[in-house]
Amino acid sequence: MASYNKKGSDIEAGIGNQQLYPMMQEPPQLRWAFIRKVYVILAMQLLLTVGVAATVVFVRPIPQFILHTTPGSCHLHRLPHPYPYTLLWPLHVYSKRHPWNYFFMALFTICIAFAVGLSCALTKGRIVLEAAILTSVVVIGLTLYTFWASKRGQDFSFLGPFLFSAVLVLIVFGLIQFLFPLGKWSLMIYGGLGAIVFSGFIVYDTGNLIKRFSYDEYISAAISLYLDIINLFLALLNIFNAVDN
Repeated sequence: MASYNKKGSDIEAGIGNQQLYPMMQEPPQLRWAFIRKVYVILAMQLLLTVGVAATVVFVRPIPQFILHTTPGSCHLHRLPHPYPYTLLWPLHVYSKRHPWNYFFMALFTICIAFAVGLSCALTKGRIVLEAAILTSVVVIGLTLYTFWASKRGQDFSFLGPFLFSAVLVLIVFGLIQFLFPLGKWSLMIYGGLGAIVFSGFIVYDTGNLIKRFSYDEYISAAISLYLDIINLFLALLNIFNAVDN
């Protein structure tokens, strides 16, 4: 047992000493510890999202109540939900103040999870499963690619302006779709654009996690990646929904 523990410690120490990118100035151990912390928080967010969303899906009175009390909600579920994003301001203000940062992050996650659950409740289970599987494959693949490319000197900060412009296009597109529904082809285009944009954000934010986020910005880093994953899932859900209808 002692030899096993020693071997495991040696492997972990070896990984922690590996440089994440060429000419790395900071101690690799500190950056690896920060990355592990962010991914643990992200995993907790995703587990909470699955739990809340599953509750909304399987407790049928919840989506039925929303459908009867919110006009147009049957169309709104196909577009990003704006209401949870009002919590981004207190999240930003308290992002470095413990324990308020965890409180607002949990509240924000629950609100997003509720919106995701509503989208899933109004979608066929097969489509939800397909979107979830494809999202997992894309996220894992892009994350591994970003770590691999960063180790070989690639930098993805140049994506920032392009992704910001693309998000503005998506916002305007979503408003047009809400005011003047254009049919399933526009939803497919919207979902396809969203999938491409948020795949780019996964690469961009993972690159920032490796190089740019400071050690006390673990909440901001986790929220960024969490939103990338959720928005990618919703975009794929739009595509599969449009194809199925």
